[in-house]
Amino acid sequence: MPLSLLAPPLCWACGRAARPLEALCLACRAALRWLPSDPIALEGITAWAPLAYEGPARALVAGLKFRAARRLAEQLAAPIVARAPPSLLEEAVLVPVPIERARLRRRGFNQASLLASAIARRTGLPLEHALVCLPGRRPQTGRPRGERLAGMRGRFALRGGARPPPRPLLVDDVITTGATLAACAAVLRDAGSRRVGALAYARTLGR
Repeated sequence: MPLSLLAPPLCWACGRAARPLEALCLACRAALRWLPSDPIALEGITAWAPLAYEGPARALVAGLKFRAARRLAEQLAAPIVARAPPSLLEEAVLVPVPIERARLRRRGFNQASLLASAIARRTGLPLEHALVCLPGRRPQTGRPRGERLAGMRGRFALRGGARPPPRPLLVDDVITTGATLAACAAVLRDAGSRRVGALAYARTLGR
């Protein structure tokens, strides 16, 4: 007998029983706030996410990022691929937003890389780890938007030996101020990329 029949999976948002292979229960799935299908312009980048960064969506991101539930990457990738604007995916190369090497050692993974890999498996799009995150910067969480934008300048660089894709599509778990995406996009444009887009699982409302 499958283990899930003896001990049903629990919802990552509320802790109630969920269906097998589902990260959220039916009630929390119904509580997800879906965003419009049209991309937005954010810091000069065409960006899109299927969900608002709140409630159950926020719980899934936290489960992946802070509780090392790597299998959630597939759950986050599914609505991205199902609803992403086709024009954003066309001829794109997925480029995950990198994290600092020290943080990567502590956490053991980069959630953006896991998400990008899951998207690549579902779409067949190529994936390239074209960027690196430089050390020695202050954490951005909780800082005002202006400070985040200023603090991200110079934080990223092209990976040694990497060639920037003509149409990179940055992948991250969440879009907040757009400061991280803008800093990554600047590096790619300076290296020769023509058009930079961005995908995420969720977006802070008002962005």
